[in-house]
Amino acid sequence: MPSKRTRRPFLFGLVTGKAEHGDYRMSFELISRFGEGTDVKARFIDWLNVRFGYQKETVGGRPECDTLRIPVYRQVQTLDPGCANFAFDGHLMYHIYDRLVTFDETLGRIVPGVAHAWISDQAGTEWTFYLRKGVCFHDGGELTSDDVVFTFERLRQPDVPNSWMMRSLARVEALGPRTVRFSLSKPNRIFDRFLCAAAASILPLDLRGLGEAYWQLPVGTGAFRLVTLSPHRIELSANTAYYSGRPFLDVVDIVIMPEDCRERSTIGMPSVMRAPGDADEHDGLDPAMDWQALARLCNGCTMLTWNTNKPGWQQREAFRSAVRQMLDPVAMQADLGGERALPAYCIRPEDSLKYIAKPAGEAQIRETLHASGYDGETLRLLVHEKYELDGKWIAARLERYGVRVDLFAADWRQAVDPDIIASGDLTVSGIILAEDEVCEIDMYEHEACMTSAYLNAELKKWISERIDRALAAYSAEERRGHMREIEDRLREECYLVFLHHRRLSTQMHPSVRGASFSPQGWIDFKHIWLEKVV
Repeated sequence: MPSKRTRRPFLFGLVTGKAEHGDYRMSFELISRFGEGTDVKARFIDWLNVRFGYQKETVGGRPECDTLRIPVYRQVQTLDPGCANFAFDGHLMYHIYDRLVTFDETLGRIVPGVAHAWISDQAGTEWTFYLRKGVCFHDGGELTSDDVVFTFERLRQPDVPNSWMMRSLARVEALGPRTVRFSLSKPNRIFDRFLCAAAASILPLDLRGLGEAYWQLPVGTGAFRLVTLSPHRIELSANTAYYSGRPFLDVVDIVIMPEDCRERSTIGMPSVMRAPGDADEHDGLDPAMDWQALARLCNGCTMLTWNTNKPGWQQREAFRSAVRQMLDPVAMQADLGGERALPAYCIRPEDSLKYIAKPAGEAQIRETLHASGYDGETLRLLVHEKYELDGKWIAARLERYGVRVDLFAADWRQAVDPDIIASGDLTVSGIILAEDEVCEIDMYEHEACMTSAYLNAELKKWISERIDRALAAYSAEERRGHMREIEDRLREECYLVFLHHRRLSTQMHPSVRGASFSPQGWIDFKHIWLEKVV
């Protein structure tokens, strides 16, 4: 039997060879089976780090393909727009599919998508969209109004998680091959904004007759077509006939990395983007010295939500208030740092900056807790594993005042299990307002969203009434007022405890151009290009 010393170079060569051919799954399986007691895993991660970023892939010594290769530490949960809930899934949907219209963050307005024009009546109950000619799905079929009608008839079905978006839809009909009319049962003056969301991505009629098999490799009309979809790798290829302009990248290669590799990876997502010819970190390159930085404050927040559908101390406002007093966002940011850029008191960072906080002293906290009647019962704090550090900090703060906490860090599969979700007394989750008002409504209406899942029937009814008023509002200011009323009540009655706002940041080689963050907080693939040809 070969020794570890002789086995190491053979195994390293084998796993790198598999990875070069795109079989990352086999690479990690081989390391798991035969790499124990060797440094092959560490060497392989270092080898991968050099390959991550923007690459000029070559064939026969000649530049052939502009490839962006990135590591991700999570599985895709779904590519079904009707089930969209997580930011990474939505990010992929934005590249694979198209929508009737899209929101341009730079311009601050809605612009055409596969619809080149649209109109609505004064009542805000009838919307008509006119489709472009010649927009094709990745399999070659031309998009028509029949595809659009199918998409929204499917989306409105009660068993579809995002059906809330179409709850006022009375009828959607094709007025011709390129004209679609939506009739609503109540006013929605931002209905076109709803149609910018990932959930409103256009699908082919009847899913090409494939049923559930369609989701194994779905087709859209987006800037990239899906080539590979597996638990260990996602490959996107440029749609060379894209109606809005061919992407500069040829390939996006997404490597699904094991969670235990996160600490050794120097890249992350988003993180450093490496261009061809760069030395790796061990060669002394300091990205901070000559690389360009890209950063912004995430539009959204991380927050704690109480499960008001479960009996327990969370049903008492006095107890919820005591816990909120314990969880000082300023202290959390100071203690944990990192991506926690700003203490949160509201959903939006600009509102948190204007909020006048009144921190409670220790004596006041203990007095509020005593008045609540808390008897030492253990609370189950449910967090996704990416919020485990936040969860540990929260548990420590509560236990400092005698509140017992059982912390459960769920992986991606457990985090969507209804029984596990229901078992929590409180949870930590994040919201990204990728589509601003629509995503804010989504957190209250989407049944799979943690906030919505933890709201009781009375609160949901009250919130839905305010949302209907907001959608019928004539002005953005009036609409914002109705939405702020919801946020204010949930904060003041301590159903939500806002914690922090995240900073999104990455560093890029000076030759990488066109990089920006997508609304979901990931690097947008559509406009990246490489200035320096090597």
